[in-house]
Amino acid sequence: MAGLIRGVAAAALLLSMTTFGFAANKVIIILDASGSMWAQIDGKPKLEIARESLRTVLQSVPADDEIGFMAYGHRTKGSCDDIELIVPPQAGSASAITAAADSMKFLGKTPLTAAVKQAAEALKYTEDKATVVLITDGLETCGGDPCALGKELKASGVDFTADVVGFGLTADEGKQIACLADNTGGKYIQASDEKALQQALVETVAAPAPAPAPAPEPAPAPAPAPKAAEVDYNLLPQAFLKAGGEVPKIDVYYEVFKDDAKGVGGDHVDYGYNGIKFHVPAGNYIVVASSGGAKTEQKISLTADRTTELALDLNAAEISIHARPAPGAEVDRNAQISIAYPGGTSDANYGEVKFVVPTGETKVTVKLGAGEVSETMQLAAGQVVDKDMIVGVGKAKANAFYTQGGEKASTDVGWKVYKAAKKLDGTRDQVTYAYGPDSQFDLPPGDYVMGVDVQAVSTEQPFSVKVGQMSDVNVTLNAGVLSVDAPGADGFKIFEAKKDIQGERKQVTYAYGEKMQTTLAAGDYVLVTNFTTDKADKETPFTIKAGERNELTVQ
Repeated sequence: MAGLIRGVAAAALLLSMTTFGFAANKVIIILDASGSMWAQIDGKPKLEIARESLRTVLQSVPADDEIGFMAYGHRTKGSCDDIELIVPPQAGSASAITAAADSMKFLGKTPLTAAVKQAAEALKYTEDKATVVLITDGLETCGGDPCALGKELKASGVDFTADVVGFGLTADEGKQIACLADNTGGKYIQASDEKALQQALVETVAAPAPAPAPAPEPAPAPAPAPKAAEVDYNLLPQAFLKAGGEVPKIDVYYEVFKDDAKGVGGDHVDYGYNGIKFHVPAGNYIVVASSGGAKTEQKISLTADRTTELALDLNAAEISIHARPAPGAEVDRNAQISIAYPGGTSDANYGEVKFVVPTGETKVTVKLGAGEVSETMQLAAGQVVDKDMIVGVGKAKANAFYTQGGEKASTDVGWKVYKAAKKLDGTRDQVTYAYGPDSQFDLPPGDYVMGVDVQAVSTEQPFSVKVGQMSDVNVTLNAGVLSVDAPGADGFKIFEAKKDIQGERKQVTYAYGEKMQTTLAAGDYVLVTNFTTDKADKETPFTIKAGERNELTVQ
């Protein structure tokens, strides 16, 4: 993660010196919010990397740049129309874009071609210069042709460019969308891992603009006066957790500003990470060092002929947290680690994290499934803490079977986990839920009830969880499957065959159309078929046997 943030921050701070990205008059960033963004790179979900990268880049964008933000696949599963311009291009949009990315869901398809087209139209690309930056971890899944779109936008646009970041794509996959950038004169960035992303961003963003046509050679200038002696580097900064203490084991980011009336809000002179060596003109500066949640700054005067080694005191502590479900268990990469420190919070941590925090009270909270553990620490400058956080959960894996030892149910399986103890009104508190076969739950130790719904069948089964142990919860439905084919039918209703004391049957389920299929508990039923014509409703008695399929044809 450190390598990625380093590369993105470096790229962001170079934007004002290049012709790529946010240096354009107007830019729309398109973020792939498809479900594949939950995949991980070096143990970190790609969606979290993308969120942090946007936050880092946008912090260094000039306030008058007009930046918009679009996403696709963030609202609906399986829809090719789920494309939204969330933040229109405008100056000062950094916080709005960061907030939108932080709250976004990642669950849909990849209509990248249509998204680029809509972004170009929002930028009025046929009237003004326009730039689109597409960040995608997948290929087109909605039938669009990105290569053809690139040619179309270049031909009809005033000065249109599409730059494409292939986030985690293979080389072969990258070739399939690189044409979108190539056909508009943009750049394709292959980013298979953090290191590759860093190198691609720095190389592309820092590439010099095309040289202008050579001008006529001027008359020879007089020989310049001899320069005063200069050192190669006149500033070597180094940050410490406290004066004379340890150097942080995570990245430290250094920035140099002119020491004038604007200070750190003014002219940004240079930047760099661990081990950076600066060469800046002689003068007065403010050097800022930041690592994790800690930050410090110091004024300094520099000359061109002398190297100054600057020690910066972060007045901070360093914590290393390892989230484990049970004592002696491996780190669980699904556990979320939240760090609340003086002045801020860091939530995008999973499994384990190393972080620098300002001195004072820091609260660490680890959540894994329905389990949670917290610890508050009073940290002093220079303190280094390495701690296992034990959530104290066990796992339960749930499956439903039509009969005991029979076929597993795999369609429309829904789970709800309840506490076993009933409240005064006879209900139970719901703990969590999931869908599909082989669903797994992280639960604190105790007694529970597993509720399962498979179409028209609902049942419950008690079970217990112990810390560090897996419990297989296999629920027997005692059910079978009914399939009905009724040409010309408008719909169906299924009732229990037995009538109550009032002579009424209990309705079990219903459906519309000419066909239906559903799961039913073993027993006797009546199928009522409704027809669209004047044909009278037809009642068909039938029986469901556990583990068997009953196919009915109604004429």
